[in-house]
Amino acid sequence: MFWPMLAIALGFLGIAVLGVLAIKVFLEVQRLGRQVARTTERISAAAEELEDAATGLARTGETLR
Repeated sequence: MFWPMLAIALGFLGIAVLGVLAIKVFLEVQRLGRQVARTTERISAAAEELEDAATGLARTGETLR
């Protein structure tokens, strides 16, 4: 009777550990998603600034001719 109960207890502990690890992975994936979204916004803003600077530089070049 001892061995079956030990096996059930160890099985339950294994499932509990897997559940805790799954929650940790889920939280890290959410954090990574937020960071990717923030980085995407920063890249978009930098691309817009670069486009504006390039447009201004092109206008400056045209006036020099």
